[in-house]
Amino acid sequence: METARTWVERWERQQQRYALDREERFTVICDVVEHVCVDRPRPTLLDLGCGPGSLSARLARRLPEAEIVAVDMDPMLLELARAHHPDVARWVNAVIGEDGWTDALGLEHGLDGAVTTTALHYLQAPALLKTYQSIAALLRPGGALINGDHFPPDARSCSDLTAHVGRRRAERAGDESQEDWESWWTAAAADPELANLFEQRERLCRSSGGGGENWHLPVSRHTELLREAGFSSVTPVWQVGDSCVLVALKD
Repeated sequence: METARTWVERWERQQQRYALDREERFTVICDVVEHVCVDRPRPTLLDLGCGPGSLSARLARRLPEAEIVAVDMDPMLLELARAHHPDVARWVNAVIGEDGWTDALGLEHGLDGAVTTTALHYLQAPALLKTYQSIAALLRPGGALINGDHFPPDARSCSDLTAHVGRRRAERAGDESQEDWESWWTAAAADPELANLFEQRERLCRSSGGGGENWHLPVSRHTELLREAGFSSVTPVWQVGDSCVLVALKD
């Protein structure tokens, strides 16, 4: 547990370099979940691509009565979440978007909300549509999918502008002395207590071959896919630069 605490805390610090206004974005997502679940005494929530449990832990603090199911394909990050946040969620290993991935979630009564941050951009559009359809099928009426990520505008000139505004804001607010993504993974790979988990992760990455990235998809394209998947209303509720919280509601 001490090892997990150390690496999760380091993860939190290095992520601040990349997710613009990360804590505010988490807070907005929790605000939306709180609003959607206001009349639901014990809501069931799904955290997609949960990593080491950053968003799940914040949701549990905001809605302590909620049942949280958190899913990720990365065995190392998932084990860090289990060890550091043992009582926050039910941690599930599954590959989001694969056929039958929702069966592993063990959801008997549906969902009130699904959340995700910087986790679905690796899915290509057809797999993203299938994932959105799977989530829509799990959500009860009035439920919501809340996705916090970087969504560039449609026009390239505007995309360059929002990215520049985001970078400048991050430079003003951030601490570039913190380790970056590559340094964190390099250091974690050298920790003997994580060696077995890291080997599992490497095997998984080699077998999957990588999924590509969806960074080029703007909010308008996500909106089209979400509506095709069965969500009645889609709207951004918060944005700084190209960092955005997109909410899709199910009737």
